[in-house]
Amino acid sequence: MSVLSALAKVEAVDAGRAVPTATVRHCHLAEQPLVLIPLHLAGEAAAPLAVLVGAHHDEARLLIVPQPRDRVLRLRFAEELAAILLPHIDRHADDTEPVVIDKKTNETIDRCVDAPQIWVPNQAAVTFLKLLGRSLRFRRTEGDDAVSPAIPLVGRWLTWYCDRAEHPGSTALAPLTSHLSTHWITGQSALEDANLTALLGWIAPPDNLTGPEAAARAEDPTICPPAGPATDPGFDNVVLAPLINAYDAAADDIARTRAVQRLEQALRTQLEPTWELMWQGISLLRTLPEGASVAARWAEDVRSFSYFTEIAETQAQSRRDSPTSAVRRLLAREQALERLTAAMAYDDPYVMLERRLAGEACLATVIDSEPTRTTLSDKGKSVLRPLLRVTTTDPFTPIAGESLHNAAVKNQQAKVIEVDDDVIVLELSGGMGRSAKAPAEGTVNVEGDRIVLARFGPNGNFRAATLPPPEETPWTHGGPPETDEEN
Repeated sequence: MSVLSALAKVEAVDAGRAVPTATVRHCHLAEQPLVLIPLHLAGEAAAPLAVLVGAHHDEARLLIVPQPRDRVLRLRFAEELAAILLPHIDRHADDTEPVVIDKKTNETIDRCVDAPQIWVPNQAAVTFLKLLGRSLRFRRTEGDDAVSPAIPLVGRWLTWYCDRAEHPGSTALAPLTSHLSTHWITGQSALEDANLTALLGWIAPPDNLTGPEAAARAEDPTICPPAGPATDPGFDNVVLAPLINAYDAAADDIARTRAVQRLEQALRTQLEPTWELMWQGISLLRTLPEGASVAARWAEDVRSFSYFTEIAETQAQSRRDSPTSAVRRLLAREQALERLTAAMAYDDPYVMLERRLAGEACLATVIDSEPTRTTLSDKGKSVLRPLLRVTTTDPFTPIAGESLHNAAVKNQQAKVIEVDDDVIVLELSGGMGRSAKAPAEGTVNVEGDRIVLARFGPNGNFRAATLPPPEETPWTHGGPPETDEEN
């Protein structure tokens, strides 16, 4: 935990409610997101019990499995879920526009305009949906035990969404507790923040209650049921088990229908409070303006969605990554995490303040500038290289020769030329227009300006390792791929 986070947590405890730790929203929020709240049977990792799903607050649909241990009923549930999710996905997949991918040849491809966004209560819901997707995507549509083609297809889409959820910066599948915790800090532990009711109790406590009181109230499952996917053990033993047993013991269709209706009523008492909390949390996030870099990250989700729409019906994801694929996936996620943390800092002064406290950036005051200074390049050409003299009181130790990034001007670097007591002399390059004699207006800071200098750029400083060619793959990663020898 950073110093700033610790201070905010202390302030939250003192004030009795959560403290904002962001000035902008660091996640994409669709105009009509799909909210999905899953429940599974206790003791069964991938046995769905119920799901409440809908794209509007007043249009929630409840699907249940009256006997989650019955594989036939589970497949029937999966088919009903597919009947909701797949049309929602198809509407976005059918809305495409031409995009130029090669300016020289003017080659274009059709790319989706937008992608469907799904919100779930917490990270545990993502884990359950990943297991559910894995259990469905390999189902056969022909031969013995054949299922509807919609079942493996929805399994592939659930797998894609859960894979994207593991990619830093992606919000195709968004756990609400994770994003609320990014924008507010409470006076409780990170484990307690995973409880949606307790977390919202700190952020927006009900009338006449403080955050700690609302969080304590959330621990009573009779008042605030868990947000899933696991249900309360007391509810399982006292309510759920007798209702499932009644369904099993039903002697005819009428008795079975009545048992299903009673089970639906009981499950609604567990799901509907969370449904209200989900829309409350989304509304809270919507009050924050979107960060400048959010659109670019969402565009990556849309590109990934567009690509997967072309292969979803014909290719199931592999059961497990090969060693080489795993390395590539890990490198991609490390790079995405570096870009995300850097972009959040450039978007939000609160986040940048944490980097300043860590000595990775500083807030500096310009005390002098030479905007028209020029030098000779290695090729003997005159190039524009203005000088800035700045000073800072931040815990920042500049190193002569290192290049910093000027957050005030896009694509501008500031090389440390000299450090004289508390004065830092910087040589600027980039972001000043095309003139070799004078910078474009506003691209060189002047005396009195306050600027942020960072050791990382807007996209971070991550440099992915260069992987060897396939034929030189080391034995630790499976060795070179096998090839069929000619007879």
